[in-house]
Amino acid sequence: MKAKRKTRTGTVISDKMDKTVVVLVQSLGRHPLYKKVVRHTSKFKAHDKANACKVGDVVKIIETRPLSKEKHWRVAEVISRKEVVEVEPAEII
Repeated sequence: MKAKRKTRTGTVISDKMDKTVVVLVQSLGRHPLYKKVVRHTSKFKAHDKANACKVGDVVKIIETRPLSKEKHWRVAEVISRKEVVEVEPAEII
């Protein structure tokens, strides 16, 4: 039986590489001694075959075979896109 692959949901924080995005995944957990809720963050490099993801997009990534030294995840789907506001340049006087 094949093991189920891990999935994570996070925000794209860098898309400067070709066919690769860096995804920031945040999770909450309790501190073992003080019992306070602590936010944990992890960064994953994920394969984006179509170069479709942009900074700010929320994506779902899935675990895969090693694709390079640090890239072991791929983008499964884009959950939501970042809203881009169109701004026209001001008229030059």
